Amino acid sequence: MVLVVALSMFCSADALVQGFYSKKCPNKETILFDTLKDLDANDGDLPPILLLHFQDCFVRDGDASVLLDVAKSEKTAAPGARLLGFEAVEALKSAVERACPGVVSCADILAYAARDSVFQKHYVL
Repeated sequence: MVLVVALSMFCSADALVQGFYSKKCPNKETILFDTLKDLDANDGDLPPILLLHFQDCFVRDGDASVLLDVAKSEKTAAPGARLLGFEAVEALKSAVERACPGVVSCADILAYAARDSVFQKHYVL
């Protein structure tokens, strides 16, 4: 719980807005939630997603730059090199892209995934 509070202090990017994607990608919430549930059942990847989001917010204000696959990036730098959960975020992005191509940003997917992973771990489904 302390990490969630700390995350909200560090992540100064625009907050998620309820209903922002309701017209362009109305099933986004369900797609992400169900995919997260499947990922947790298979791999237990939910805690690393929260750490990814924290790292992203702490370093670059929640712009999903931690996910970039370039030579000099947060992902390849010393702190990022120890992070896990990239495959889970890729699975989430792929699931959303199949339903709504090019609509939901990686930053929002990471933020929603962090939020939902906390919910799913706290309220065992």
